[in-house]
Amino acid sequence: MQLDGISAIVTGGASGLGEATATMLAGAGADVVLADLDDERGNTTAKRLDARFVRTDVTDPAQVSAAIEVATESGAPLRLAVNCAGIAIAVRTLGRDGSPHDLGLFERVVRVNLIGTFNVMRLTAAAMARTEPLEDGERGLVVNTASVAAFEGQIGQVAYAASKGGVVGMMVPAARDLASVGVRVCTIAPGTFETPMMGVLPDEAKAALAANIPFPKRLGRPEEYAALVRHLAENTMINGEVVRLDGALRMPPK
Repeated sequence: MQLDGISAIVTGGASGLGEATATMLAGAGADVVLADLDDERGNTTAKRLDARFVRTDVTDPAQVSAAIEVATESGAPLRLAVNCAGIAIAVRTLGRDGSPHDLGLFERVVRVNLIGTFNVMRLTAAAMARTEPLEDGERGLVVNTASVAAFEGQIGQVAYAASKGGVVGMMVPAARDLASVGVRVCTIAPGTFETPMMGVLPDEAKAALAANIPFPKRLGRPEEYAALVRHLAENTMINGEVVRLDGALRMPPK
């Protein structure tokens, strides 16, 4: 699938991995819709990219449907959805004082990262299924974002790891479900990347994280995530696959 002339939705598109992906897509000729909760950054990024911003809570079906409607207004077929929206917390199953993990907080992380991803996937896939097929009968691609925490969650990542493990777990059945309409599903599992989520850490902490990465011995760059999204879009044979983007990192317990 070529990116020029298609419509694409990027959740979490106002910053980090999503912003880099939206920038790549716009540069490749795609009509991009940024679906995010950050009005200021969303509007600024959309203006810079000549894209469109729709304030979107990924867990809200009506708001996601509104973003899809905007994505199809230009007449370009919606063929790509990239799920980058997500949240992370650091809370142990039992705190140092013996208090159990707050259940509401666990539910919120799972709701945004897993249920939100599924909500966007199901609704964008329905829109893609209504488009005319390309070569090989392809109609579109959904790229979901997991994390290496799905496989090696660290201390304090029980909620985050559970949510990202769910994203990995639903990929193959989703790809099989959508094969009949020519919609592919792939997942990227990034390691430690230089994103706003990491921006709050001091330089020493970032250096310590980079030291655990075999090669290249640095944090990942959002542009490298975006480059993988492009390859997944253009290589139709990749389907139902999770790709670790981590420099051979295997996360230690803490």
